[in-house]
Amino acid sequence: MKIYGHKQAPNPRRVRIFLAEKGVSVPTEEVDIFARDNRKPPFLAKNPLGGIPVLELDDGTCIAESVAICRYLEGLHPKPALFGETPLQEATIEMWNRRLELVLFQSIGMVWIHGHPLTKALLKQIPENVAPARARAAEFFALLDAELAKRPFIAGPSYSIADVTALCAIDFGRFIEVTPDASLAHLARWHAAVSARPSAGA
Repeated sequence: MKIYGHKQAPNPRRVRIFLAEKGVSVPTEEVDIFARDNRKPPFLAKNPLGGIPVLELDDGTCIAESVAICRYLEGLHPKPALFGETPLQEATIEMWNRRLELVLFQSIGMVWIHGHPLTKALLKQIPENVAPARARAAEFFALLDAELAKRPFIAGPSYSIADVTALCAIDFGRFIEVTPDASLAHLARWHAAVSARPSAGA
């Protein structure tokens, strides 16, 4: 199997961290997203939406979307269980992972799409979308801080895919200057802890 991704993009990083937590190595191939190679026919045959990452299996089957890829990998390598081991754990992790995707990742993505110079040449920007997205991200950072006052990780006592998603979102946010307020001590504690894991450098 092979993973198509990009070293600076947050979603391929999610898969790399997940693999590192599993202790599994999969060959990777870089896709030049700034040259729009992911929007050209050879790549679109693997993922018609053009997104990265994509996991290509040995028989040519392609799985897109980072969480779908991680779920497949979890099935092959169930330990450590990063999607939970009980119905309650699985549901709680799914709940937080979806919240992170639908609120934090989406808000940071809006700032990236509509307010960053690198995307200006690629997409039609609507600058009015940036301020509301920044505000929504700030509100979610505060919510995470309050939740992390109650437990060590995003979805409970153990590291999970939700922590992978949050780390990648927050680190990409730093790249485009969408950052948590310095007063959010619980979020800062969590970020330092997960950033210190060997997998964070994957």
